[in-house]
Amino acid sequence: MSLTTSIKNALPPVHPEGYKFIAIFAIVTVLIGWIWSPLFYLGLALTVWCALFFRDPKRVTPISDEMVISPADGKVSHVGKIVPPAELNLGSEPMLRVSVFMNVFNCHVNRAPMKGKIERIVYKKGSFLNAELDKASDENERNSMVLKTEQVEIAVVQIAGLVARRIVCWADQGEDIDQGERFGLIRFGSRLDIYLPVEAQASVAVGQTAIAGETILARFDKDVTIPLIRAS
Repeated sequence: MSLTTSIKNALPPVHPEGYKFIAIFAIVTVLIGWIWSPLFYLGLALTVWCALFFRDPKRVTPISDEMVISPADGKVSHVGKIVPPAELNLGSEPMLRVSVFMNVFNCHVNRAPMKGKIERIVYKKGSFLNAELDKASDENERNSMVLKTEQVEIAVVQIAGLVARRIVCWADQGEDIDQGERFGLIRFGSRLDIYLPVEAQASVAVGQTAIAGETILARFDKDVTIPLIRAS
């Protein structure tokens, strides 16, 4: 195996959404390096950070209709029952909400928590408060995706944060989506909320680290076994 191949295999792939940003960082780095050479190294560090921000590593997803898989990398910041935002059209009764906060060093590619049909996608403008704040669920700019599975209806909400200014969702309403399948990302630093029926049993606690496409956030059957895994 050549050195080039070894390096390529060791580095995580970058999502195409990041190519133009990495190019901009690299060009600015060269320009400011001409002005004052010490700035080149600062720009180089920021360019490397930008490439890492848009990394898109493969994940091994446990596949089960009874499991809810984390849609994001980050820290679990909330687990509890709360009434979902009105635009989700999921009723006025409390649902189980699990929130995952992504800082600027986390991988930001988002993945579907369950297999199902995308019933609706709703974009709502709002503020850019710190995404760790509880009120960010109601006040921040967000993009919501409601999934209809064979048994239940759930929602995944991409929430912009203090730094984030762009929510990307390439999934379309009416499409079918697989568990662990990529559906979007947020630039730069943000949060995802997952709304589940109250009978779902949380499998994580506040402060725990979640990995998109791998960490089991909740189960609908505590005795369920994992019949299959998928690498993607």
